[in-house]
Amino acid sequence: MIAWLRSLFARTEPEEEASRPPSPEELRVAACALLLEVAYADDDFVPNERQHLAEVVRRHFRLKPDDAHELISAAEDERRESVDLWAFTALVREHYSVGQKMVLAEAMWGLVLADGQIENREDWVMRKISGLLGLKAGYLSEARRRQELRARGPDGAAEAGDATVAGGPPAGAGGATGGQPSRGTPNA
Repeated sequence: MIAWLRSLFARTEPEEEASRPPSPEELRVAACALLLEVAYADDDFVPNERQHLAEVVRRHFRLKPDDAHELISAAEDERRESVDLWAFTALVREHYSVGQKMVLAEAMWGLVLADGQIENREDWVMRKISGLLGLKAGYLSEARRRQELRARGPDGAAEAGDATVAGGPPAGAGGATGGQPSRGTPNA
């Protein structure tokens, strides 16, 4: 499946690329790459975040566990080879409904909250991606609120792992993300 997914991103002629709609697999890889960008935003992709990502991908795309891991691997490769977020956000922005974008934003907030802390860099990456997706700030706030309520559980009590705001200012608007050049700033 990985070879097949990677072949989907093989370059075609510009006219062909512009005229054909993306496949469901291309949209999955793009959405998963955005989830990974959020996961790596604090430079610490911890096991509970990895588990959360695998569960979200499996559930959201209705995949078997092995297929979910292959999708994550393909998205990792695409993310690593990309120079910015534009290719991923453009696909999602153009082909996801507002509701689908909200579900994606909630999944991203779930990753941010999975380690119990919200680093300033994670918040910045969330706002950047949301802006590129065309989500208004109110939608992003609502997605965060919903995810925080889920983390609290049905009785509203804080659970172990509830998020706290932590960290200093983001490493500039162009700091490194997951050991890779920052998205959107040249040679940062």
